[in-house]
Amino acid sequence: MAVDGLACRECGQRYAAEPIFVCERCFGPLEVQYTQGDLDGREHRDRIVRGPASIWRYQDFLPVSRVPEWDLAPGYTPLVRADRLGRALGLRNLYLKNDTRNPTWSFKDRVVAVALAAARQFEFAVLSCASTGNLANAVAAHAAKAGLRAVVFIPKGLERAKVVTTAVYRPTVVEVEGTYDDVNRLCLEIGEEHRWAIANVNLRPYYSEGAKTLAFEVAEQLGWRAPDRVVVPVGSGNMFVKIHKGFEEFQRAGVIPRHTVRMTAAQAEGCGPIAAAYRENADRVLPVKPNTVAKSLAIGSPADGGYVLDLARRTGGAVESVTDGEVVDAIRLLGETEGLFTEPAGGVTIGVLRKLAAAGAIDPDEVVVAYITGIGLKAIEAVEHVVDAAVTIKPTLASFEERVLALAGT
Repeated sequence: MAVDGLACRECGQRYAAEPIFVCERCFGPLEVQYTQGDLDGREHRDRIVRGPASIWRYQDFLPVSRVPEWDLAPGYTPLVRADRLGRALGLRNLYLKNDTRNPTWSFKDRVVAVALAAARQFEFAVLSCASTGNLANAVAAHAAKAGLRAVVFIPKGLERAKVVTTAVYRPTVVEVEGTYDDVNRLCLEIGEEHRWAIANVNLRPYYSEGAKTLAFEVAEQLGWRAPDRVVVPVGSGNMFVKIHKGFEEFQRAGVIPRHTVRMTAAQAEGCGPIAAAYRENADRVLPVKPNTVAKSLAIGSPADGGYVLDLARRTGGAVESVTDGEVVDAIRLLGETEGLFTEPAGGVTIGVLRKLAAAGAIDPDEVVVAYITGIGLKAIEAVEHVVDAAVTIKPTLASFEERVLALAGT
């Protein structure tokens, strides 16, 4: 496929492929448009499997070209069959997309890699973003690899590990006294006044296309087919929308057979405006003030909220939320069943999956993929108060036998 400019998702107004993100006519979001090439599905699959073990194996479906000397090789992360977790939830075909294995340990490496290539195409010298933490990590790391100046904006009060794992790459870290929504509004103004590449603002049409690779990889790893259902953690809603777009593009190109994927969105109750609208059968998502342990999802005014509602309803999916307590329980459940430590966003995913499975909303035989989008080491504050303390013993066999054997169940 080849890029054929940008188009407004609302009114269809067309634009050249430039670093712009909003329609001048109706203020709707702009998306990259492609022209269909001459390759059939088999030819696409052949080209993909010959490609690198990263998002760039899907070059034909992305809006920019890989820059080899800047590439941190994000993507192509494991799709893990979760038998033990599945048994605990009563699901026989459960998979986990483990995106903690990316260069900065979250899915944000995918979108930033595409944004960085776009920044080079448009000859920007500064790469920036508004972030709840993971995006700041990725922007700082990828900019360092490319030799670009990085300036990242974060809300006050982020998890300490996310701040440190950003600062180590030597960007300028700007902490804004406010919520993520305040940070985002500031970056909108900066983008209007200064020629900076702001990954999730003026480069958003290109940046967001990187999230499609979360669908492409799942389809390839399932043997060139789509799952029956995906469960996706939702903040702004953009990743959710792009995962659906990825499955659709593969189907239109003949890469995988036609199949409806039940799009299921997971939110935290402390920041669940889309879930609230879904429960109330409303079409409008009302902003909220975030108050949740899942800080990476703490976006009170989700830009793609309406599109998430539409996709969930249209595909037979759902939008559900869980409490912070349920998030923490789900983090521990995932750890003890599958050996995977997720940040709270993944706890939201597993918590919602657990809730829907218990309610009978998911058929036990559905092929379900749950997206785990970030590592738990960046947010240990979420679970450090509930984990078991270490057992202290003397360096003797007697002390071991007295204090440990019973606990070990032997």
